Amino acid sequence: MSKPRIRVLIVDDSAVVRQTLAEVLSEDPAIEVIGAASDPFVAAERMREQVPDVITLDIEMPRMDGLTFLRKIMSQHPIPVVICSSLAEEGAQTTLKALEYGAVEIVAKPRFGTKKFLEESRVVLCNAVKAAAAARLGVTTPSHKVEPKLTADAILSRATGAMLQTTEKVVVIGASTGGTEALRALLEVLPPNSPGIVIVQHMPEVFTRAFANRLDSLCQISVKEAETNDTVLRGRALIAPGNHHALLKRSGARYYVDIKDGPLVCRHRPSVDVLFRSAARYAGQNAVAVIMTGMGDDGARGMLEMKQAGAATIAQDEATSVVFGMPNEAIKLGAVDEVRPLQAIAQSILTHAR
Repeated sequence: MSKPRIRVLIVDDSAVVRQTLAEVLSEDPAIEVIGAASDPFVAAERMREQVPDVITLDIEMPRMDGLTFLRKIMSQHPIPVVICSSLAEEGAQTTLKALEYGAVEIVAKPRFGTKKFLEESRVVLCNAVKAAAAARLGVTTPSHKVEPKLTADAILSRATGAMLQTTEKVVVIGASTGGTEALRALLEVLPPNSPGIVIVQHMPEVFTRAFANRLDSLCQISVKEAETNDTVLRGRALIAPGNHHALLKRSGARYYVDIKDGPLVCRHRPSVDVLFRSAARYAGQNAVAVIMTGMGDDGARGMLEMKQAGAATIAQDEATSVVFGMPNEAIKLGAVDEVRPLQAIAQSILTHAR
């Protein structure tokens, strides 16, 4: 018996975008576009006729904006929502709010360009819809009150003994669907002297910088979007920029990141596998790897390489994952030492980093 197709409702005020999204999604045999709406009021009428499995939603629309519609959906009849946004830096923080309100994913609207670009957009968009369909709505992430950083913290680099010896620990983290709020819950509880961290969160370009800035304002550690040659320091997390791979490298006792272009790996750019494999090569037993909520298998093979190189490996458990795909694939490969609920991962990292 064949699996039922994922029913998708497209909500966007642009007729061109609605048509493009419908064409892209309809090419996937696992997806059925059941309708398209120019604004939330039209969408509500369509939903009375047929309830979709997933909604793709624009933020800026007439009559009612996407955030207001999203909050109504989540309070009245929760349905997985994929935010389909233009790559506008000024609107990135507003779009990130959608993740706090319950949206599952953010993807960039497909743009007309080369055949390769359109093909990559199709892969990313269809992957996001499938991940949303598999998401468990209502998984809560713990929130912690954090004292705001002192002004000096934003200006002065922290005194650190990092990289003075080759036994300095490095933490690499991979996440996808549901990962933005999970990462917030994890990083908020880490103390200022935590080991240096490099993160891959599947997210479009522009939004990773806004996401890093948001986390930096909430956490005791500093958080920034990674740039080539950034040093991995105690008390700092570096987030791979959207649409680029991030690799961990080493020069003497200094760990740093290298930002690269390249093809999609495991259907993603940035890819967790790329980061984890580089950590296996350059950090080995000095690394701690964490794989968190997300659809698919990105990171599983890289985590196995890290374990074989002597790294400590941790996976988020099913109960606290929005989608238990990536952690489960790593567990099935035998790549995971520990399976922990989200609220226990920070302590596991600190224990292995001692």
